[in-house]
Amino acid sequence: MSQEIEIEFKNILTKEEFIQLKTHFTLHNSDFSLQENHYFDTPLFSLKNHGAALRIRQKQDNYVLTLKEPADIGLLETHQFLSNEEAKYMMKTGLILDGPVKDQLVSLGIAPDQLTYFGSLVTDRAEKKVEEGLIVLDHSRYLSVEDYEVEFEVKEEEAGKQAFLKILKELSIPIRPTKNKIRRFYDQKYHSEKS
Repeated sequence: MSQEIEIEFKNILTKEEFIQLKTHFTLHNSDFSLQENHYFDTPLFSLKNHGAALRIRQKQDNYVLTLKEPADIGLLETHQFLSNEEAKYMMKTGLILDGPVKDQLVSLGIAPDQLTYFGSLVTDRAEKKVEEGLIVLDHSRYLSVEDYEVEFEVKEEEAGKQAFLKILKELSIPIRPTKNKIRRFYDQKYHSEKS
């Protein structure tokens, strides 16, 4: 089973701030690659209510099923590689295939047969290694929304947080409370269904 702890900081951006960061870190359009996240939850949002998220990430012809759940520091990620056929089957049926992710869902008390496919979010992503961690710029599109975000992935929480805040301060980018992509997706889906 493939598991790892993810520690990251994020900040939602305006389009102008996104361009500013792109220039600051010398990123070009050719540095961006397309990825698509396909999200699952139960109709009652059982994963969301546990602070967890389940997705299939598609990059080119590679598919990875990932369950993210809260950890003492950061998030615990459980990964499972899928074939194209397995990924398409799961998106069509909402059924989670046997493996480490399904086992982890059961350990959380989530019934895998209650899951359903909610939809997808498409992101153009560029990454740049810096001394303190990994800068990630994302331009995402989902439902009727388009947004911009910077993420900063680090190994050590406190030093990473200070480095991230320093970058934002140097570029005069305000700190904004930022939900993760799946939360933004779910909020928009909920809002659009209520309209």
